[in-house]
Amino acid sequence: MSDRLAAVLRAEGGLLAQALRTDPDAEDARVAQVAASGPRSAGREDEVALLVEAIHEAYLLHYGVSATVSQADGDLALLAGDRLYALGLDRLARLGDLESVDVLAEVIARCAEAHAVGDPGAAAAAWRAGAEAVGWGRQHASRSR
Repeated sequence: MSDRLAAVLRAEGGLLAQALRTDPDAEDARVAQVAASGPRSAGREDEVALLVEAIHEAYLLHYGVSATVSQADGDLALLAGDRLYALGLDRLARLGDLESVDVLAEVIARCAEAHAVGDPGAAAAAWRAGAEAVGWGRQHASRSR
């Protein structure tokens, strides 16, 4: 988790802030860095990185693999995931980037399908392609698959 997302969550306070691990896995922010580094994110890199990271962390919490929020309490982890989805989607809506809204909705749906059939590799591939599509557009992401 990036320092920025952790700071946003700590500023909100509450149970989610208390559940943040003190040794988060920086690898979890990689998807967000990919999305923020593309030309579609120019001039708003920090915001794109934050919102994609929040949505990705939400996904990780919902599927029980987050390294940044304690999952000792399964109900709290699920609620934390819901809160992070809301945080990321709210920030995305404020940017008015409808293509990225559609891309990330598709990523979430593809991940749900992948986990339903026991294929976490397909979920990881959906996140890689989605991050590229947010940063570079769908055509670039389609060519890189």
